[in-house]
Amino acid sequence: MEDVLSVYHRPYDAARPVVCVDEASKELHGTPRGSLPAGPGQPVRVDYEYERHGRRNIFLAVEPLAGRRHLRVTERRTSCDFAKFLQFLVEEAYAEAEVVVLVTDNLNTHGLACLYECFDPEHALRIAQRIEWHYTPEHGSWLNMAEIELSILSRQCLKRRIDDPVVLEREAIAWQQTRNQANAKIDWQFTAADARVKLKRLYPKL
Repeated sequence: MEDVLSVYHRPYDAARPVVCVDEASKELHGTPRGSLPAGPGQPVRVDYEYERHGRRNIFLAVEPLAGRRHLRVTERRTSCDFAKFLQFLVEEAYAEAEVVVLVTDNLNTHGLACLYECFDPEHALRIAQRIEWHYTPEHGSWLNMAEIELSILSRQCLKRRIDDPVVLEREAIAWQQTRNQANAKIDWQFTAADARVKLKRLYPKL
């Protein structure tokens, strides 16, 4: 926990951007009986019955100090899917950076091994050497600022029925562009000093 908190309080460095990564799934639901349009004093009414149209995974990376985020919608959330997202971050989104300081949770697909599962050893090593890994502790995924951004994505864009993966991707990317244009940053205030007071029960008794 203190390792992640110390990373969050580093000064901004374009050569070593701090990037938080997380993922979430979105169920694709259709409304076979349709809906009733909004009227004066009446919101849109959607029938409770729905049809399942599968699901999609959303990888999201946010750079809190720069107010920038990147997302990718994928069919699955395998190790290789995560590896390809890391490749995108290192080789495209942050191609000019020396190192990407990565904060993520300790899901079993989130590790160096995923790179070697997906790419040849030379390519995997090139990507790995551009990443500085920092993991949130078990049961401490709330320390990952990407969770904040995923929550905003859900409230502002995805908290409704979407049945078409093309529509999902189009609207998620439109949301990303709007947030980036607004330069929306995350003002993280929680420090290691705060943790030692508020979460002192988690520290060993000496």
